[in-house]
Amino acid sequence: MNHSQLTKEGIRIHAAEDFAGMRKAGAIASQILDEVGPMVRPGVTTGALDEFIQRRVEELGSTSATIGYRGYQHSSCISVNHVVCHGIPSEKTLNNGDILNIDVTVIVDGWYGDTSRMYVAGKAPVKAQRLIQVTYDSLMKGIEAVRPGATFGDIGAAIQTYAEGHRMSVVRDFCGHGLGRVFHAPPNVLHFGRSGKGPVLEEGMFFTIEPMINLGRPETKILADDWTAVTRDRSLSAQFEHSIGVTANGFEIFTPSDKFFPDLG
Repeated sequence: MNHSQLTKEGIRIHAAEDFAGMRKAGAIASQILDEVGPMVRPGVTTGALDEFIQRRVEELGSTSATIGYRGYQHSSCISVNHVVCHGIPSEKTLNNGDILNIDVTVIVDGWYGDTSRMYVAGKAPVKAQRLIQVTYDSLMKGIEAVRPGATFGDIGAAIQTYAEGHRMSVVRDFCGHGLGRVFHAPPNVLHFGRSGKGPVLEEGMFFTIEPMINLGRPETKILADDWTAVTRDRSLSAQFEHSIGVTANGFEIFTPSDKFFPDLG
């Protein structure tokens, strides 16, 4: 198995030794999100959180994948409340009860580690706590569907069935993606779909699963900054993301953390 092997859908099949590179990159991305957690509290700006993340990216011997990506100038995306994804760090101050997703991607020895998770400033309202729990569980249902011979439709169906079963909606405008020695590559990993449909999973595929779940309707819109995506109905949105490798009999999570699920306050 060599590094240039692609499926007919253009999905790269990685060699066994490539897992080590992804593990290392994923561990650093997860460590940074672990470390920023205690800083998330009312009165802190999202810009201050991003400055801390940027410093730790450099101190840990990694490079930010997002600084300079399509002109983006920050080492994280921080998406608060009804922001679905790609929120830009700023002088905006967090309030008690705000929920936020922090998304970090680092490059280590040419490999990309990409992960995001939810945080709470202070104590989250009950409906926000429910949203965070269902979003986390949706991600894990999707991951549990990963094994050789399954399809990408199986992943999407597992997430969609679970989230909609809890009367929440799955964002369709954004999806997970292949990664490895590139930031974004085939396939698009949809968080909705039908079991048995889509490309078949093979050992050596690397990709993210990163469902965005809304309390209200699934539709989103992009703000004038050309980055920030928000829910059209201004309902709360949550997201969790892991980088995954397909193994001989299942999956490996490259971005694990025992702090991955937040303290809801």
